Amino acid sequence: MPITTTRRRLLAGSVAALALPAFARAQGAVKPRLTAISQWSAGSDGAAITALGKKFEEKGGVWQHSPVPGFTTEMMNKLRAQIIAGDPPACSQLKGPEIAAWSKIAPTVDLDALVAAAGYEKVVAPDLAKLHKPAGKWIALPLQIYSTNMLFLSKRAMDKAKADKIPVTWADFNDLAEKMKSGGGVAYPVANGGTRPDDGQKFEAALAGISPAVYRAAIMNLDEKALKASEIKAAFAQVRKIADWMDPNVGAQHFSTNLKRFIDGDMGMMIMGGWAQGVLRNAGFKFEDFTIAPGPSDNGKPVFLLNADAFIFWQRKEADLQAGQTLMAQLVMDPAIQTMYSQITGSIPVRTDVDLSGEGWSDGQRRTAAALKDAIASNQAVLSLAHNMAQENGMTAAMIDVITEFVKNRTIKPDQAATRLADAVEGAR
Repeated sequence: MPITTTRRRLLAGSVAALALPAFARAQGAVKPRLTAISQWSAGSDGAAITALGKKFEEKGGVWQHSPVPGFTTEMMNKLRAQIIAGDPPACSQLKGPEIAAWSKIAPTVDLDALVAAAGYEKVVAPDLAKLHKPAGKWIALPLQIYSTNMLFLSKRAMDKAKADKIPVTWADFNDLAEKMKSGGGVAYPVANGGTRPDDGQKFEAALAGISPAVYRAAIMNLDEKALKASEIKAAFAQVRKIADWMDPNVGAQHFSTNLKRFIDGDMGMMIMGGWAQGVLRNAGFKFEDFTIAPGPSDNGKPVFLLNADAFIFWQRKEADLQAGQTLMAQLVMDPAIQTMYSQITGSIPVRTDVDLSGEGWSDGQRRTAAALKDAIASNQAVLSLAHNMAQENGMTAAMIDVITEFVKNRTIKPDQAATRLADAVEGAR
């Protein structure tokens, strides 16, 4: 929480956005240069941002990326320090409601003309677009999308259980888990890590799969009536089942610690974001080792829990940095760049018009992209709580505290957890 408290002390009301005309004119006058900070330093994320930097340089720009390894908090600390020093980066990684909160700290760039020229808003999910134009003007650009409730199935575990049907509803999921546990020789039907986001994903997948409408009202809009709805208790009941099928001895380990056990069939199913594909592939596992499908949805229509990485653009007076911001914005919105980036990380492009039929895309990514389109069409695309898309850090932390305690403490009943969640929201308002 220290970062939230410190940031709030910095909030000084709205600030003027940099007018685009001068911003755009600067591009042709000087060699574009970009200073950027993110937390992407290794693995598929590091490879993707490095590839983006090379494309920037191929376009004649000077790429100056300063990765901050570790959690998002560390990256935000560096961002805050640079802003306080009057030296913000030309752009930085930021996402979700934090975009609105941080935009009140320092002047941001008005990207509306560039977005309009690229036709970008027409191909971005509506709920996602709103996050990147908090005061009505585009100030940040989403680059890649993950669904946090994707279902990964171990081929070996499925073979052990003599199962070949992908679960569609939570009842299907529960039946398959029981089959794996009772007669399939699978030690733990659900592969898991022990981190707070891991716990949060189990709950958000359960609730969104039970009722995306209640999820939007309770988790995204913090509606008091929705927070006390029966679906919240039902979601905790489903999480309890999931927790009972997980290995309780993982401590606070990252989910990737158990990937070999998952591939070997010792663990059966994994509820995780699409980034797990990139992690699995980076670890040397093959597509034939696992299947990826949308998470369970009880109304038969795909539910998409959206997590998107983005760049926010900070106002700079230097002509070369302004030119670099223009070039960076154009690259981020480019279908070819989004294709390259997503094929490296395992995400899907933000643009819903990118063709995923060719080589370089997995069946899982194709299913994810199709699920996003279907979810948008049926109003079942919602924002992830576990990954700071639905709420700001402070509210997210208060809610995840309740969920994590429930996952770790099997003596807590679902109705008790539901009450505690509503109380936590009220206390954090």
